[in-house]
Amino acid sequence: MVAKSSRANVQEIEEIRKQIRKAGVRATPARIAALQLLRAATAPLTHADLSDRLVPLGFDKATVFRNLSDLTEVGLVSRTELGDHVWRFEAVDPEHPEKSSHPHFVCTECGRVECLDAMEFTALSKRKATSIGRISEILLKGECTNCVSSASP
Repeated sequence: MVAKSSRANVQEIEEIRKQIRKAGVRATPARIAALQLLRAATAPLTHADLSDRLVPLGFDKATVFRNLSDLTEVGLVSRTELGDHVWRFEAVDPEHPEKSSHPHFVCTECGRVECLDAMEFTALSKRKATSIGRISEILLKGECTNCVSSASP
């Protein structure tokens, strides 16, 4: 008998394989593995984060980076730089690409990155933003709760 988690894993891999092919690129093991990790992540991952997990599985760092670039080019992955000159990658849901655009919080003390849900702006903020141009990304910086509590006496 096949375990339920094994069937779910096989279904997930097949779904990812179809998604990659639909985007017009080959569904290679490296692309499938990278997209599977990104889909499971709760925060954006760097190339180093992904390499740490994929190199032990037999993928080299250059292959990981090349595939992240390919997946970004076809719209299955978004790439963002959060002010520290490090690219971070997140899976994009091709059925709901608007959900992939969301603000991030970066802790200025420990560097932790958190995805934030959609944020509501005031009418004044919206008018001001419109007068500036088209905003493509929102980044909030500060100290996370762990760093704030560890700094308190």
